[in-house]
Amino acid sequence: MTNMMRKLAGPSALVIASMWAMPAMAAGTAAGSTITNTATVNYQVGTVAQTAINASNNITVDRRVTLTVVQLGTSTTSVSPGQTQAATTFTVTNTSNATLDLGLTAANLATSTAAPNGGGNDAFDVGAFTYYIDDGDNVFDAGDTLVTHLDEVAADAARVVHVVASIPAGATNGQKAAVSLTAQAKEGGTAGTEGAVVTATAGANTAGMDTVLADTAGSDDAATDGRHSARDDYTVAAPVLTVTKISRVIQDPINGTTNPKMIPGATVEYCITVANAAAGATASSVVITDSLPTQTTYVSAFGVFEGGTVAGAVCSGGTATGTFASPTVTGNLGTVAAGATETVYFRVTIN
Repeated sequence: MTNMMRKLAGPSALVIASMWAMPAMAAGTAAGSTITNTATVNYQVGTVAQTAINASNNITVDRRVTLTVVQLGTSTTSVSPGQTQAATTFTVTNTSNATLDLGLTAANLATSTAAPNGGGNDAFDVGAFTYYIDDGDNVFDAGDTLVTHLDEVAADAARVVHVVASIPAGATNGQKAAVSLTAQAKEGGTAGTEGAVVTATAGANTAGMDTVLADTAGSDDAATDGRHSARDDYTVAAPVLTVTKISRVIQDPINGTTNPKMIPGATVEYCITVANAAAGATASSVVITDSLPTQTTYVSAFGVFEGGTVAGAVCSGGTATGTFASPTVTGNLGTVAAGATETVYFRVTIN
């Protein structure tokens, strides 16, 4: 800060005018700016106006560091077991009065942590976090840019960030994984390079640009730590399949179709059912394979029926579009919707 003042001599009439800074915008006056305040003194000696004199004061605007991380939207991310690129999405805003780099750190939350969207608790961890800057459509897709941090984020600027992770193959329908994203204020890196962690200026105000950490506490960080965090979650949507195989004797060489028995030469029908629970997701590309035991012979004249129905022990309907390549029967059911049951059935003789 500098001051200038000239001493007045003799009788005088004084008029003092001041020039003040303009009102601050959302992020406030830019850090490092110089605010000059000048007072002007006009006076007379007798009836003669004298040359006005001025006194000026210069102050340097300090840096107020504050940032926010919020989940984009209010819904969970629906994922499949084994999915390798599942994205949760956040908006990260630099509400400081200076351009900053923002470091990014995603973390799994502890088991049984309440998931933020729709209840339920964390039941599994995701892995291999990566970060992408959205291309403007708020959807994770091929147009987004892989990053390790947010580079040179201007005051009041916001970036949409996709946190991408892999889902364990063993995750089951309805399970949730809660995660957090923390952004941290950083400085000093050249364009394209992540800077060092911003720290608060200790002690009294200095003549230069000081730093004040003014961030509020996020979901997983403390207030005034130069960071902010928020939570999101993944919810597994998976089929809940039950497979059942039943058999019934159709005829035998002695009794025909009247009370037939499972004796050599008898014809046996196998029926395989695939049921998807009502709470499950649709199963796609469902294929049944059955390797026949050596004690049986496939009845090619009957064929392999796909997509029929079952009532008790009797399968019926469908189309004979399955295949047999010794010793394996193959039935392609395509999709099995939640709450649906599909069948594959065929016949063999007992050797």
